[in-house]
Amino acid sequence: METTRRSFLKAAAIAGGGMLLGLYAEPNSDAQQPPTRTNRPPQGRPGFGGPPPPPPSAYIRIAPDGIVTIFSARPEIGQGVKTMMPMLIAEELDVDWKQVRTEQADCDNKFGFQFSGGSFGTTSSWDPLRRVGAAGRQMLIAAAAKEWGVPEGECSTASGTVLHLASNRKVGYGEIASKAAALPVPDPAAIKLKDPKDYKIIGHSTLGVDVPEIVSGKQVFGIDVSLPGMLYAVYEKCPVFGGKLISANLEEVMKLRGVKFAFAIEGAEVKGNVIPGDPGLESGVAIVADSWWAAQSARKKLKVVWDEGRWAKQSSAEFERQADILSKQTPAKTLRQDGDVEAALKSAAKTVEANYSYPFLSHATLEPQNCTAHFQDGKLEIWSTSQTPGSGKSMAAKATGIPESDVTVRMVRAGGGFGRRLTNDYVVEAAVIAKKVGVPVKLLWTREDDMAHDYYRPAGFQYLKGGLDASGKLIAWGNHFVTFGEGNQYASFANMQPEFPARYVPNYSLQTSVQPLGLKTGALRAPGSNAYAFVIQSFIDELAHAAGQDPVEFRRGLLNATPIPLPEAMRNNPFAGDMSVERMRGVFELVVEKSGWGKRKLPKGTALGIAFYYSHMGHFAEVAQVRVTSDKRVKVEKVWVAGDVGSQVINPIAAENMVQGSIIDGLGVLMDQRITLDKGRVVQTNFHQHPMIRMSQSPPQIEVHFLKTDHSPTGLGEPAMPPILPAVCNAIFAATGDRVRSLPLSKHGYSWG
Repeated sequence: METTRRSFLKAAAIAGGGMLLGLYAEPNSDAQQPPTRTNRPPQGRPGFGGPPPPPPSAYIRIAPDGIVTIFSARPEIGQGVKTMMPMLIAEELDVDWKQVRTEQADCDNKFGFQFSGGSFGTTSSWDPLRRVGAAGRQMLIAAAAKEWGVPEGECSTASGTVLHLASNRKVGYGEIASKAAALPVPDPAAIKLKDPKDYKIIGHSTLGVDVPEIVSGKQVFGIDVSLPGMLYAVYEKCPVFGGKLISANLEEVMKLRGVKFAFAIEGAEVKGNVIPGDPGLESGVAIVADSWWAAQSARKKLKVVWDEGRWAKQSSAEFERQADILSKQTPAKTLRQDGDVEAALKSAAKTVEANYSYPFLSHATLEPQNCTAHFQDGKLEIWSTSQTPGSGKSMAAKATGIPESDVTVRMVRAGGGFGRRLTNDYVVEAAVIAKKVGVPVKLLWTREDDMAHDYYRPAGFQYLKGGLDASGKLIAWGNHFVTFGEGNQYASFANMQPEFPARYVPNYSLQTSVQPLGLKTGALRAPGSNAYAFVIQSFIDELAHAAGQDPVEFRRGLLNATPIPLPEAMRNNPFAGDMSVERMRGVFELVVEKSGWGKRKLPKGTALGIAFYYSHMGHFAEVAQVRVTSDKRVKVEKVWVAGDVGSQVINPIAAENMVQGSIIDGLGVLMDQRITLDKGRVVQTNFHQHPMIRMSQSPPQIEVHFLKTDHSPTGLGEPAMPPILPAVCNAIFAATGDRVRSLPLSKHGYSWG
C-alpha cells in the first residue's frame, strides 16, 4: 500500500472512551478512475483517492464494551462485500467475528473511489484493509504495553484482548481503546501481517451480515426507502433513444387524482458515469403524485409527441444484414496480427469456417432502477443503489447546479447490479425532479422502463476461420469481429481484446468492423467475456472435432503450446490482462479429473461439454453434463467448476454461492434472453419476453472446486460465468451433432426440459 502519496491512517478517541481508526486518502485523481478495459481492472496499482481527510470515522470504531463496528465502504449489490471486506479488517485486528458489527458507509471522498464492479473489490482491498486492521491491533498493543511498562514485543493479542503472558495480565480492546487512539499511527506498509496458518476469520465460511434481515423481510433495499412527506415519481422517456419531447398534455394530467406535479424535463449532457459516451439526462416528462400507483395511473393518460431522431429506423434484422455485408469487406481495423493467417489457411490440411453471433441483453435486475432524493435549502440528499455512487453524486450536482459538497449520498443495498448500476441515469432524474418539487421524492421505474431504457450488453457478429495441419495441430486462427460504433470509436463495451488462443497459435489475426448503433450499451456481468467465451470455446470445440481429437486432448495441446512472448512493456504488469497458461492448466486438469471426463458411460442423448476462460483475473474451467431429448428439451444435469482466484478464498460459503449463481445466470442468458430492436424501439417489455431461468430448470448439482495458488486473491463476481455457455453448447453438440452458433438457444427450437 502506497502510504506516502495515496493513503494513510488516522486515529481519534470518541466519547465514552472508544477509538476510531480510518484509512484516508490524499488527492489523487488517477485513483478515482474506474476500470477502463473490458475484462481487467485499471492499469497500475489499486489505490484510494480523494480530497484531504475529514474528521476520522472511516473504518473501525471500538466501543468501551469491546464491540467493534467496521464500516463497509463499497456498494453492496449482492456480491457480499459488506461481509467480506470487514472480514479482512477483523482478521488482522484480531477480534472474534461475534464481536463485530458491520455498517454500510455513506458515499464519502475519504474512501476514495467507492466502486463495486469488475470483481475488483477483493483485488483492491486485500492488502490495504488487512493493514488497517493490523495497524489498529498494533496501536492497541502499544497502549497496553505503555500502561503496563513492558516492551511491546512481549505482548500479543487474541479475541479482542491484549495479553502479557509473562505477568499473566490482559486487557480488553474496549478498555484500552481511548489510550490507543492517542498514540501515533504506525506506517501500515511496515506492519507485519498474520501468517495465513493463523487465520480465524479469513478462509472460514461466514454468514452474510444482511442475511437474517433479508430472509425475514426487514432488509431495506433502495425500493424500500421511505421518508416523511415523501411523494412518488415516474418518468416517461422517448421509446427511441435520443428522442426529444415536442409536446404533452400536462394540464390534463395535472387534474388527475393524486397528481401533484407534471412537467417536462429537457435533456442535458451530464458526464461522470463509468460508461463512456453516456448522454446523461434524457428528455422526458415527470409525474409526481401522492402514491406511486397514482403517478403510474396518471402516466397511462399521458399523451406525448416525440421527435424520434436519427435512430428511429434501426432494427435487429438490419444489423444482421449489415454485419453480413461488412464481413465480406476488408476489415476496418486490425487489433492483432501474428504470422500470415491467409497463407497458413491455404497450406492447411483442413480448414474450418464458422459464423457466430449473440444478441443484445438487458440486465433485468430484480429490483428495477430507483432513487430517493430530497432537495432542501440549496442542498441535495440522495438514497441510491448505484455501483458508482461518487459518479452519481457529481452528476446530480451538475444537473441541479449546486456544488458537489452540497450533495450527500446514502448508499442503500441494491437488489442486483450486474453492471446496470454502474450508470446513474436514474440518480440524475431523481435529483432534477426533487429540485423541482422541493419535498422528498422517490423515483421508481417500472419493469418496462427498465427493459426499454437499459445500457444493454452489446450484440456482436464474429466470422472465424481456423486451419489445422496434417497432425491436427492448430496453425491458423482468423476472426473478423463485426461490432458497433462509428469511425474509430466503439460503442461502450463493444470492443474486443485479443483473447486465447492469441499467442498460442503461430498465425493469428483479430480484425474489426463497426456499424452505427442507436442504443446505450454498457457492462453486463463479465463484460465482453460473457459473449466471447461462447464464441471462442465453441469454435475451439469445432476445431477439435475437425481434427478428430477429443476436446480435452485438443485443448491440452493448445495449453501446452509455446506462447509468442508478450511485449516487454506488459511482462511485469500484473494487470496486463493476459491469461496465465500454468494457472489455466491447473483448473483445466482439476475439472477434467473431478468430472471423470472419458471415464463415465452416459446414456444416449446425454453428453459432457467442456470450456475454460480467463476473465477478471480469474481462471475457470467447467464441465457440463447435458441431456437433450428428441424434441430438443435440454436438462443440465450437473456442472463441475474449477477456479483459481489466488491464495485465499476469503469467505468460502459466499464464494461457492457466487460461483453457483454465475452458472445459473449464464444458463439464463444461454436459453431465452435477447433484446431486439424494431423501428428504433426495444421489442421486449418484461420477463415473459426476456425470461429468467426457473429453479426447476437449474442444474440439480453444481460442484465447485477452488485451486489455491501463490497469487494475491482476486474477485468472484464475474469469472465463473463465461465458460458455462460454451460448455453446455459443446455438450449439446456431443449429444446431438447440432452445433449452435447463435444465441439464445430458443432461436433454434431448444427449451428447458
